[in-house]
Amino acid sequence: MSLNRRAILGTFARYFTVVVFCILLAFPFYWMLITTFKKTQDLYDLSNNPFIFNMKPTLEHLTYLFKYTSYTRWAVNTLVVGVIVVAITLLLALPAAYSLTRLTGRWGQRLGIGIFLTYLVPPTLLFIPLSRIVAELGLQDTIWAVVVTYPSFTVPFSIWLLMGFFKSIPKELEDAAMVDGLSRFGAFLKLVIPISISGILTVVIFTFTLVTQEFVYALTFISTESNQLVQVGVPIFLVRGDVYYWGSLMAACLITSIPIAIVYNLFLDRFIAGFTVGAVK
Repeated sequence: MSLNRRAILGTFARYFTVVVFCILLAFPFYWMLITTFKKTQDLYDLSNNPFIFNMKPTLEHLTYLFKYTSYTRWAVNTLVVGVIVVAITLLLALPAAYSLTRLTGRWGQRLGIGIFLTYLVPPTLLFIPLSRIVAELGLQDTIWAVVVTYPSFTVPFSIWLLMGFFKSIPKELEDAAMVDGLSRFGAFLKLVIPISISGILTVVIFTFTLVTQEFVYALTFISTESNQLVQVGVPIFLVRGDVYYWGSLMAACLITSIPIAIVYNLFLDRFIAGFTVGAVK
């Protein structure tokens, strides 16, 4: 009886922990949702329970967001920059990580650590020299300014991450492929990359998330409203002094965060595999 009771209590504790964890994860989305559809006066009415969803929702905050701000343009700019930076990161990180893993012997690990250390340099120190480069290239106040600068911190981490993933792939597979007639580059394209899909997806998700979260470079290099990215345009144009457009702020955050959350959940297994597969062979 005691064993059954322990088993029941253990099962209850596990399910209770999962439920609490899910509630904590979902609460920010719930809060953004109810704030988006609440009337402005209800947001500051302390007599009402702030955690209860308004039974008479309003679209005034969404209307203001899409009609009186350039939110749609900011979202498009962010998507374009994200796609281009992801492509540049993969183009540079994949061959670099493979070369450091396979072609440089014991120096590969040391060079990989050195490259990763450049990722740890704070952006507040790098934006000054990078601003000079952007000015020399004539890219001020355009989205191409951040397209040029973002790979400076996405590529180093991606190289380090992919190196751990490539090390988990047995070198004998590539040797067998080259015996069958493939070149080193052919084995890389036709064998290594298909096996490394989990790691590549991890790099894609990581890079795109960084693009949507980075603030310093986007704020420094872009000033025109129509060229802003979401992470800068939303706080700048929806916060006027001490006036916060809470409904529109929450609507903008909700619309931006839902696609990223969906992508994370769809590729969660591959994302975890990409981070952990290099730890064991």
